[in-house]
Amino acid sequence: MTSVDSVQTTQGNQIDRKTGGTLGKDDFLKLFVAQLQHQDPMNPMQDSDFMGQMASFSTLEQITNMATANQNVAANLSSSSAINLIGRTVTYTDENDISHTGVVEKVTTAGGTPSLTVDGVDGIDPATISQVA
Repeated sequence: MTSVDSVQTTQGNQIDRKTGGTLGKDDFLKLFVAQLQHQDPMNPMQDSDFMGQMASFSTLEQITNMATANQNVAANLSSSSAINLIGRTVTYTDENDISHTGVVEKVTTAGGTPSLTVDGVDGIDPATISQVA
């Protein structure tokens, strides 16, 4: 997506400054409709230009949908991998860089992020596991 530093009208007046924002499909559609509404009636947009912009909008929408689907797949894979650790002996590193070894007793998912309970210790991040036996 494109970063937006500011938006200006055709008269040169600055409106609705957006710093560090991104243009999404709703913003693209609003710009496209505004372009159609303000085109010169004596020299309207060519069909090829219109089709090119519609194709760009369709591509943007599909990429957004794919990104959302990929995030869902990644979350499901992370949960599945964590569930497969139940009953296994793992070695993990805590926040003090100390290694601990124990058996995974349960997996809890909060906000789409799994955490493990290892030998009664809750909240172990699966990413901190260095060995599985």
